[in-house]
Amino acid sequence: MSDSQSLRQAALNYHEFPRPGKLEIRATKPMANGRDLARAYSPGVAEACVEIKADEANAARYTSRGNLVAVVSNGSAVLGLGNIGALASKPVMEGKAVLFKNFAGIDCFDLEVNESDPEKLADIVCSLEPTFGAINLEDIKAPDCFVVEKLCRERMNIPVFHDDQHGTAIVVGAAAKNALHVAGKSFEDIKIVSTGGGAAGIACLNMLVKLGVKRENIWLCDIHGLVYEGREEDMNPQKAAFAQASDLRTLDEVMDGADMFLGLSGPNVLKPEMVAKMTKRPIIFALANPTPEIMPDQARKVAPDAIIATGRSDFPNQVNNVLCFPFIFRGALDVGATEINDEMQIACVDGIAELARATTSAEAAAAYKGEQLTFGADYLIPKPFDPRLVAVVSSAVAKAAMESGVATRPIEDITAYKQKLNQTVFKSALLMRPVFEAARAAARRIVFSEGEDERVLRAAQAILEETTETPILIGRPEVIERRCEKLGLDVRPGRDFQLVNPENDPRYYDYWNSYHKLMQRQGVTPDLAKAIMRTNTTAIGAIMVHRGEADSLICGTFGEYRWHLNYVQQVLGGGTYSPHGALSMMILEDGPLFIADTHVHVEPTPEQIAETVMGAARHVRRFGLAPKIAMCSQSQFGNISCDTGSRLRAAIEILDDKRRDFVYEGEMNIDTALDPDLRERIFPNSRLDGAANVLIFAHADAASGVRNILKMRAGGLEVGPILMGMGNRAHIVSPSITARGLLNMAAIAGTPVAHYG
Repeated sequence: MSDSQSLRQAALNYHEFPRPGKLEIRATKPMANGRDLARAYSPGVAEACVEIKADEANAARYTSRGNLVAVVSNGSAVLGLGNIGALASKPVMEGKAVLFKNFAGIDCFDLEVNESDPEKLADIVCSLEPTFGAINLEDIKAPDCFVVEKLCRERMNIPVFHDDQHGTAIVVGAAAKNALHVAGKSFEDIKIVSTGGGAAGIACLNMLVKLGVKRENIWLCDIHGLVYEGREEDMNPQKAAFAQASDLRTLDEVMDGADMFLGLSGPNVLKPEMVAKMTKRPIIFALANPTPEIMPDQARKVAPDAIIATGRSDFPNQVNNVLCFPFIFRGALDVGATEINDEMQIACVDGIAELARATTSAEAAAAYKGEQLTFGADYLIPKPFDPRLVAVVSSAVAKAAMESGVATRPIEDITAYKQKLNQTVFKSALLMRPVFEAARAAARRIVFSEGEDERVLRAAQAILEETTETPILIGRPEVIERRCEKLGLDVRPGRDFQLVNPENDPRYYDYWNSYHKLMQRQGVTPDLAKAIMRTNTTAIGAIMVHRGEADSLICGTFGEYRWHLNYVQQVLGGGTYSPHGALSMMILEDGPLFIADTHVHVEPTPEQIAETVMGAARHVRRFGLAPKIAMCSQSQFGNISCDTGSRLRAAIEILDDKRRDFVYEGEMNIDTALDPDLRERIFPNSRLDGAANVLIFAHADAASGVRNILKMRAGGLEVGPILMGMGNRAHIVSPSITARGLLNMAAIAGTPVAHYG
């Protein structure tokens, strides 16, 4: 089977299995008993109907309308396929709906309509206004699409947006803005030659005019040549707006002195000899799919300095509508906009462009492994999987809607709104907020033992941007400098953060001497101490904390947990500090669940279990939560005689010996801990009220197993593991941690731990 056949079959299998299509409808409210039924349907549903009848704005409170978009198409101009009809276009529209949901959390119905008359199609779309908060018109041929959108926008009081026109135009606008920045040119001065007089082409030209291009500097060509004044063949009002008073007639003739070529036409329209006529540092947007107007390598043969964008994902600078439509709709829906106006579209352009010029996110770098994501000629616009798009672009759009007077539900605090949007992408953001707020007041110095790791470098950048903490990195200066440059990070060693070079640091003598003094009666000779302080970055970091040169150590991005723990205990243990256990916060769909002890004690004693419980209570409170602790075993309130059960019962006796200001109960099964009704039947006099939010186990295998199952099979996001009992002087992470996870751990390390019970 050829590669193309294999890809075709894989795509068909993707759409067919395990169930046909790409969408499903799921209920958002419970329907488990008669009371739920009475509230959801008769008679309770009437109350919501009455409220909406009294004030139509209440539909956004009591129904899903405020977060519901329709993707409407008649299938008359499907990208790359042409007029294939409504039914055949359904996979495309389903895909569009999936993008709305995945990128911006917007619910979407795809509506394929058998209607070729644009006025009748507009009538159908307008009749849908009570159902939807916004309309996305898709794959409707020109000039019909202009008619449909115009009529719908005039008659409807919700946003109507033809993505093929305006979505493409917005992304082209953002890419052009940054391309001109790289080329050192301005919108006001450039000459543009464009091919393609369809919906997308015309919309792009209109957008470029809004951004400052002079209409007289735009030369539009189509299959018949230049659009000129007096031409009658294949003309419409949209093309006529760009007609030139000129005797020139061909694309080749008008290319002389062009600063930018914008192609939304067909394959191989732009010839290398035409590119040779353009100015220095030409900008070439060859956006025809799947074959562009000119292949990038052909353009660069005659213009090596060309700045090139295409519509393909296998070349840099893919102009992709997904950078725009989910986020412009998100902002419009959230403020109840009555339309998507010019101000909102330009805000979207600016947001996308600014994000490309910012430091690349770790998440985008992970999604596009191996690609150079540093702003410049080959990185003009962000990648679709950059998670910052939703907050940056949507908030800019919402702000523009409010300032231009089309928002019916204005947002009072745009900064809080932006934070809320981030929480939809970064699941840890809401729970981590109190920790970050405390970290901003602490200004602690955090040393990272694996300072050359990409995740650590990205975390260091984020720490400097989002906290008042000072990162200290252990690693070779030339390696860190080179990697920062390659990753497009703004930070540099020596300027933005302190660096410890294990191969050549002026403090080397002090470090090995300090380590030797601590370990000389445990078999460590001076030579061994010297070797460890040259090669063991975890030990170096621990010594820095011991000497007061750093406040906390973060290590463990590679290697085995207990190997790191050995050096942490050697240097930082003793006195009041002793590892009590490792606590992981698993962020699940229905909230957080803390698991301990996952790493420190394999089979903890009752005393160690009690310490783990007390440490967990302290740390859970750091997240603004009240600890509700369940001590878990296969034994349930003494019904089985087993080792884990007996150790947990002994730990409860230790805890009961003093009054505690947190709730704990056990021993019990996991389902009993999480299901209050089951627990009430089994043990009516339980101290625990509601579902537990902390599970403590008497064996590390059980704790670690639950943690990994929640992470790998339940979609849980881990914050941690948090090393308890060390006074925040050290934390050992797991090798699977992300840059965002390291940022979270730095915030945890940067805040004080209150002492309870």
